[in-house]
Amino acid sequence: MLGLKKLDWYIIKKFMLTFFSAIILIVGIVIIFDISEKIDDFVQREAPLKAIIFDYYLNFVPYFMNMFSPLFVFISVIFFTSRLTANSEFVAILSCGVSYHRMMVPYLVSAVIIAIFSLSLNLWVIPYANQTRIAFEKKYIKDRRKLNDRDVHFKLENNRFVYIESFSTWNNTAYNFTLEELGEEHLISKLSAESAQWDSTRQVWRLKNYFIRDYGEGLRDRVRTGKQLDTALSLTVEDFYRTEKTVGQLSRRNLEALIDTQEERGDANVMFAKIEMNNRWSLPFSAFILTIIGVSLSTKKRRGGIGWNIAIGIALSFSYILFMKFSEMFVYTDTLPPGIAIWLPNIIYAIIAAVLYYLAPK
Repeated sequence: MLGLKKLDWYIIKKFMLTFFSAIILIVGIVIIFDISEKIDDFVQREAPLKAIIFDYYLNFVPYFMNMFSPLFVFISVIFFTSRLTANSEFVAILSCGVSYHRMMVPYLVSAVIIAIFSLSLNLWVIPYANQTRIAFEKKYIKDRRKLNDRDVHFKLENNRFVYIESFSTWNNTAYNFTLEELGEEHLISKLSAESAQWDSTRQVWRLKNYFIRDYGEGLRDRVRTGKQLDTALSLTVEDFYRTEKTVGQLSRRNLEALIDTQEERGDANVMFAKIEMNNRWSLPFSAFILTIIGVSLSTKKRRGGIGWNIAIGIALSFSYILFMKFSEMFVYTDTLPPGIAIWLPNIIYAIIAAVLYYLAPK
């Protein structure tokens, strides 16, 4: 298969066994710490044991595995490759005429398997797992984050802007609602209402005590008032509940549709959806980059032995994960577009991997 030899399968099996062993060990430790942190919420809100296991932790595992897959890959490569080096197995392999580049083949095959595994989790498993997990969190775990429900601004299509002084999640009502439509040089119309309540049946906003002023040329303005008016907008009640967690629950197709809608409206919150989309595709590529770095660092004997290599591997993998999270700040501050900011860690660490791989055979 793929021209792989017995030695290739030996390295692949070692790689994959170490990778999944690291996942089981670290995920187990994380679950223990997570239970100790949330046990009070489980008891106070009387969360059923079945829901804790199957709704929360069973769906928590894929999310955690994927988030820290760079750490698992790096530790796996560093650990078992350092052992091969310490036992002089690499010396024997290279002495038999196997080139350093040929020796990388089973590592890259393993990286392909892990990348496909990670991509599958990102596109098809985690979005649906997040729906169940986050629904459990809303019901049984205290939400320590406050919903942004005051002084809310939205930009809609055709240069229309919505301002809301406050939004009540209890009755899905926006108070002191204002809708302004701008022309090229001046304000075209302004609609104000004491409140705007969402009608889920008809998918419209029901305005109470509204005031509409259409601005004409000169002093020819038109004013309309009334007690009640139903109006359909591209703004829905879901926009008020949409957070960073929300985009993580969307399938690829729904996420792409959300990005198109928010871009058409000029919604600044589109950055959350773009970050999520780019993360889903960029994270699997880390398997190739970190595998090459790990092999390049581990095939050279050091005085500190395996321990020193593992320490370097953990430091580099954590720096990569930290850089991935830090790169999102470039999007929040509008310093870089999401496509560049999210892929920046891969670009930088790919350069590091190329340099280390070039120096390793020497």
